[in-house]
Amino acid sequence: MSKSVYIAGAAAGSGKSVLSLGMMELFSASAESVAFFRPVAADEQDSVIRLMRERYGLEVPAAEMLGCGMEAARDLVAAGREDDLIKRILHRFKALEERFEHVVCEGTDFSMSVPGLELDFNIELANHLGCLVLPVLNGAHRTDAEILDDVRMVAASLVERHCELLAMVVNRAVGERRDRLAETLTAQSKIGVPVFVLPDHPMLDMPTVGEVAAAIGAAHLSGPADALNREIAHFKVAAMELPNFLDHLEEGSLVITPGDRADIIVGCLAADRSLSYPRVAGLVLTGGLLPAPQIQRLVEGLNGGSTPMLGVADDTFNTATAIGAVEGRLGPENPRKIAAALGVLEGVIDFAKLCQRIRITGGERVTPLQFEYELIRRAKRRRMHVVLPEGAEERILQAAEIVLLREVADITLLGDPNKIGRRIATLGLRLDGARVADPAVSPERERYATALYQARRHKGVTWQMAWDMVEDLSYFGTLMVHTGDADGMVSGAVHTTQHTIRPAFQVIRPRPGHSIISSVFLMSLEDRVLVYGDCAVNPDPNAEQLAEIALSSADTAERFGIEPRVAMLSYSTGESGQGQAVEKVRRAVAIARERRPGLKLDGPIQYDAAVDVAVAKTKLPESEVAGRATVFIFPDLNTGNNTYKAVQRTAGAVAIGPILQGLNKPVNDLSRGCTVTDIVNTVAITAIQAQGVAGD
Repeated sequence: MSKSVYIAGAAAGSGKSVLSLGMMELFSASAESVAFFRPVAADEQDSVIRLMRERYGLEVPAAEMLGCGMEAARDLVAAGREDDLIKRILHRFKALEERFEHVVCEGTDFSMSVPGLELDFNIELANHLGCLVLPVLNGAHRTDAEILDDVRMVAASLVERHCELLAMVVNRAVGERRDRLAETLTAQSKIGVPVFVLPDHPMLDMPTVGEVAAAIGAAHLSGPADALNREIAHFKVAAMELPNFLDHLEEGSLVITPGDRADIIVGCLAADRSLSYPRVAGLVLTGGLLPAPQIQRLVEGLNGGSTPMLGVADDTFNTATAIGAVEGRLGPENPRKIAAALGVLEGVIDFAKLCQRIRITGGERVTPLQFEYELIRRAKRRRMHVVLPEGAEERILQAAEIVLLREVADITLLGDPNKIGRRIATLGLRLDGARVADPAVSPERERYATALYQARRHKGVTWQMAWDMVEDLSYFGTLMVHTGDADGMVSGAVHTTQHTIRPAFQVIRPRPGHSIISSVFLMSLEDRVLVYGDCAVNPDPNAEQLAEIALSSADTAERFGIEPRVAMLSYSTGESGQGQAVEKVRRAVAIARERRPGLKLDGPIQYDAAVDVAVAKTKLPESEVAGRATVFIFPDLNTGNNTYKAVQRTAGAVAIGPILQGLNKPVNDLSRGCTVTDIVNTVAITAIQAQGVAGD
């Protein structure tokens, strides 16, 4: 069976790019090598080609991912030279296929010819390329019976043309109808392959302000670049006076108005800032007119320049007509849409079943993106509840939106609801699914104060002291976890490590059988993920503590799909060295082996012998760990912290952590320089740890 997949839309607007993203995610996480190909697209700057190259780090030049430009394809079809077009595409595709194990091919956009003939063209092309075919049907505005007929008809056409059918997807099914439709198609289609039904997600169809700007050739007059990612749900032409116009504003409106309408401009920017009016996606100023200097100054002071404002030379009518024709697309510049698309797919598509049908066989190579995919997949097995104390921090809010869009976990944000609400509005985020709690006025404050008092009164903490301490965001979040109101906590984007973890040490305490709390970093290198411990908590563990850190780190590695092969590091390997420090490691090795005889663990061992097969053959030739270690236990905090930072900075590794281990319930720290992706990954890790605590 072929290992390349051709995704073909059965009609215009089917949403096949969402499936292309899903298949690239699947192949990138499960296979050794993957490439992306479009047989026909406008040019090399096609948004989907750019998305795949940037997201998956494809080093293939964009020109090699495109079979033929749209204009050249139309000319060949018009001249009756379709065979020449197919030969050109086939030549480009085969050149790519020779270098990669899998190729994801996204079919044409129904802009070349008659729609019915274009579907035939895609079927013929998929056969010539030797790909499995994954047709995508548009379920919007069609009855269940009509969709069932469409599925049968498309499947029959593919079988008649001797295509290999991978599965079928019906996209844009609305609301509760999706489950019923999925049952109907499974029971009645009888086409012999899986049929998946994706729910409608309005964000995926909404163009962004940036996409509109590119389509109509608008100048970006003001507002930060990331504000161009705001989705447009409606567009409004402002012809009324301001009071009447405000009554017509809807959430996500792009307001189109002449550039000299100072009242509309100031009013819309104030509405976008206000919690009493819907969010404004942006403004388009028409007629080549700009606001007066006084208005521009007022706008800057009023809104901080956070709402995107575009300018065009054309008049209002022509501009509104052009904007109405702009369609939303997936592109690398909008991580929110990518997260929404993956969230839709991951909740429906049985990727394990597709892997079996494609016969994907992955090796031991694990890229950062593969590891991230596996984290998200594991976290979604059982949805946990994670509290984020730094609720007004921009990166936390952006990460929370992605977590909710991908259905990784339920989220509670801590802080002043008004401040958080304004920040969400300013950033143009959608966080309706997040809960917000203010520790200062929370009805749970008294209950949490009582729990803290009971946990710390032996240390001299009075009830009044506990009441005051609970107002602190970290204590409040920790007590949510302690009392079972949340399953885990992630903090540290703003707060120090001590501020994040001290309440956990005081309240949550170690798990039974654990004498200390320790930490690891997951070091995601170019082709593998390693575990480093302890690099953040214990300055100078003794032999017993070092053994416990090793066993805890092995458990952590296994929980995250890493086969534990534990190297207990020192400045000498085997029996070659002497001294107090190396003797401590030897004792730790003996203790760990006694506690867990079946664990692959060796030491003392130097780092080079732990990672390099050639060195290992010389220094420890009989070891199961040497040269293949996945878990590295450092003898002290000084060595561990410096080593992880050196590897992070010089080898370009992604360091995820510190991840605390040994606690009764999971609390994890972030680096204050963390990215949005780091936060998403840490939330997923925390959810996975919480699943383990819950006995999943």
